[in-house]
Amino acid sequence: MDFASLMKSQISSATAKSDPKEKKYLRRADVEAERQAAYAREQEEREKQKEAKREQKRKREEEDADRNAAREAKKKRLAEESRKLAQAEAEEEERARRKRLGLPELPPTMDTAADENAGGDGDDIPDEKLDAKLRELGEPKMLFGESHKQRLKRYRRLTAAALAPTLTQGPIPTSLVLVPEAEMKVPSSVPTDEAERAFLLRQLASYFDMVLSEWSLALSRRPKEVKESFAGRQAANSFIAARDNLVPLFRKLESAALDNALLSSVLEIVHLAQLKRYVNANDAYLRLSIGKAAWPIGVTMVGIHERSAREKLHETEKAGGKAHILSDEETRKMLQGIKRCLSFAQTRWPPEDNGQLMG
Repeated sequence: MDFASLMKSQISSATAKSDPKEKKYLRRADVEAERQAAYAREQEEREKQKEAKREQKRKREEEDADRNAAREAKKKRLAEESRKLAQAEAEEEERARRKRLGLPELPPTMDTAADENAGGDGDDIPDEKLDAKLRELGEPKMLFGESHKQRLKRYRRLTAAALAPTLTQGPIPTSLVLVPEAEMKVPSSVPTDEAERAFLLRQLASYFDMVLSEWSLALSRRPKEVKESFAGRQAANSFIAARDNLVPLFRKLESAALDNALLSSVLEIVHLAQLKRYVNANDAYLRLSIGKAAWPIGVTMVGIHERSAREKLHETEKAGGKAHILSDEETRKMLQGIKRCLSFAQTRWPPEDNGQLMG
């Protein structure tokens, strides 16, 4: 072999050994990255194993709890059945002994008396009619181990729930049947007819329910940043206070227990508010709340001589009446709720004349 071929073979072997894909040295950053990746994979595997163990433990605990509950229920049921069976056997033996000895019949036990009295007061219903009535209500004719009295009690409980008054879904649930908005126009005076008076109470409840519903809807439409602001929280608190203060008014309207003088004043406020005459409605509110009471301002007694007209401060108290309606706490809160509703109504239904805007 000549020198040229020898050098060529040596150069080719050196080139083959120095493969660029094989790295002779590694950077510290690459080693650290590989170590962190391996550590992250190891931690993830450990977390998965822990989560699987926790899930298995939770399932075991739930299964154990279900088994224990079923076991306890079975124990109670078997104990009750054993008690009733032993009691029935003892009663049967006692009846046989009394019959053999010629003694009077055994009085009913407490459980038997409770079953007999389970039907409550009222007339009895034959089995055929009771079966038909229960079928009409979509209920089974007889439950397991149910006596006739218990079936009668179940039927009366279902019918009582069906006859119970349904409540509205508004801000203040009420048993009054609310009228549509087209029929909320109240008269200017309280009617004398009982039917018209009852319809007027429904109109008043419907109007305040509509105002509170519109108020709640307006508050819910605000942006999140406005709701979380100080002014937004104050507006929400004002609505809540107005709703809570109007609850006694709704209860009085339901029972028709609202005083005639108070009813006529509230009717005047609502009538003027529906006409969008909010300034006049506010004047009616002030007449209702303050009335003709004397409100002393400043010093009322100087020296030894009594000033003129000072005796008017206590004339109403001497007459046995109230100086103003705000002396009643419940009525005061109720009027505050009406005033808040009046303030919202003028922003929701603004008047055509700006002179009728309050404040």
